[in-house]
Amino acid sequence: MFSPQDLILVLVVALFLFGPNKLPEMAHSLGKAAGEFKKAQIEAEHELKRLDKPINEIDTKTHNLATELGLNTENKTTEQLIEEIRSTIKSGHTSQETKASV
Repeated sequence: MFSPQDLILVLVVALFLFGPNKLPEMAHSLGKAAGEFKKAQIEAEHELKRLDKPINEIDTKTHNLATELGLNTENKTTEQLIEEIRSTIKSGHTSQETKASV
């Protein structure tokens, strides 16, 4: 990244540009901003994990339902499984309605 000579050069230039009184204030502000950025990054990661959890639960429940209905779930997306579940339920309702009317 930066060598020690590079950092010293940057500090000397900053000292000349901003003066000895302003430099500690700037370092404090920079540290505070870096801390706030890190906090926001951690919060965003937690939010993404929280949002991803229900999707995984829905996928698992859909897969389990398809398995219970005797559908082949191998190499199928959740959307494909939902369509197969719908068609199975529709054909099941049709069969039950036919049996009830006979």
